[in-house]
Amino acid sequence: MVLIWLILIPFAGGLLAWLLGRWRPLWARWAALAAMLIDLALAAGLWARFFAGAAAGPGWLVEFEAPWIPALGIQFHLALDGLSLLLILLTAVLGIMAVLASWTDVTENVGFFHFNLLWVLAGITGVFLALDLFLFYFFWEVMLVPMYFLIALWGHERRIYAAVKFFLFTQAGGLLMLVAILGLYFVHGQATGVYTFEYSQLLGTAMSPAVAFWLMLGFAAAFAVKLPAVPVHTWLPDAHTEAPTAGSVILAGVLLKTGAYGLLRFVLPLFPQAARAVAPVAMALGVVGILYGALLAYSQKDLKRMVAYTSVSHMGFVLLGIFAGNELALQGVAMQMLCHGISTGALFILAGALQERLHTRDVDRMGGLWAATPRLGAATLIFALASLGLPGLGNFVGEFLVLLGAYQASPWLAALAALGLVAATIYSLWLVQKVFHGPREAALPLVDLGGREMTIMGVLFVLIVGLGLYPQPALDTMHQSLPAIQTVSAASLAPAGPAAESALPAASQGEAR
Repeated sequence: MVLIWLILIPFAGGLLAWLLGRWRPLWARWAALAAMLIDLALAAGLWARFFAGAAAGPGWLVEFEAPWIPALGIQFHLALDGLSLLLILLTAVLGIMAVLASWTDVTENVGFFHFNLLWVLAGITGVFLALDLFLFYFFWEVMLVPMYFLIALWGHERRIYAAVKFFLFTQAGGLLMLVAILGLYFVHGQATGVYTFEYSQLLGTAMSPAVAFWLMLGFAAAFAVKLPAVPVHTWLPDAHTEAPTAGSVILAGVLLKTGAYGLLRFVLPLFPQAARAVAPVAMALGVVGILYGALLAYSQKDLKRMVAYTSVSHMGFVLLGIFAGNELALQGVAMQMLCHGISTGALFILAGALQERLHTRDVDRMGGLWAATPRLGAATLIFALASLGLPGLGNFVGEFLVLLGAYQASPWLAALAALGLVAATIYSLWLVQKVFHGPREAALPLVDLGGREMTIMGVLFVLIVGLGLYPQPALDTMHQSLPAIQTVSAASLAPAGPAAESALPAASQGEAR
């Protein structure tokens, strides 16, 4: 039942926060924080169980299955492996950080705000656990409406425009996925006589290459929008810019990861040959996203919009690594997803702190802030260095592994992607210089980071440094999921040569510790 509790606790916590917010806004905040702390404790217990070697069955650490709508072949099937465990942990941690970051930022309809925030987190958790495709789509849609309200009700100047654009893009992708799910349901039923949405039964469904290609495209479209991949990324900068701080943290830190998770869990295993056919194009789009996102990040004057475009660039590494298909690349993808969530979530919290103090996001109206806010400046420098991939911080491990794996699949694309590291150095250091150095643009008295904000930054700093200096626990956790993904993807997408084969055992068995 622990998997059900991981989803029910945020749902119940959101309802409780909404009720308590009618009397005391502070009670709503504490209810939301308590719910996410309980979720984190449950996820940490599962991680301890993982390293103790307890498993429910081949490939799954914990599994829960019960009939839901048997007449239609729909099961309430939840399961957790190493990949989903890492993402559940990330969701719980960033959920706590989002609640703390909004402690003083949100002052209106506090209970309803936390209701929407926790329901988004519950939907995301369900996405990472669902193994019935109908149930997966249900949780996919659960994420959408609360995030729309977070942007539309507590966002900034153009919040309605950003919320509607976010809704239209993600809903269009979701409807394409629904059509593909139904198509796979009927194709499998006609081939076997068994109509089911069950993931394990749908694996290996016999179908023509043309049918597989179009069904795969329906899934991939929804996941590419959420990732987001160029050219369906344009909703992201607007949503990030207008969303409240907590909304931006969840969007960048966790919601984007649902797109990458969908590609890993569903597109590659369900449609291996179709994925092989589009792998060169997908890898090329990943490289385009890396370079294009970096270029646009450097050209922005709005601080939050700049950080949003860095997400487009960093998630390009994820797309590149997924379709490179070998073990090094897939482990790099897992690390990049974790570390991007931590570092970019921290940068959005810091951007929100700057906006709260200066009442502007325009970097041209900032400058010389280090002397007045040294703790804020130091925290921004640390996470900007993480974003550019400084060795010793977690992002470096993820991007380095992705580039190593991509080199085995396509040396030219890997070389072009490596230019993204140079571009990241330029825009990250430009951000710190523009905001915290140079002449002081305004003589307003500023308050440095307080105890609550320093606690947030301290936790995220420990995580990003820990993953940078000792990533092996995370790599070992991800490695448990690789056979289910790689046996149907790596061999067909990017067969490893002799050099790769000699490198993989060391990476997977931790010989480089």
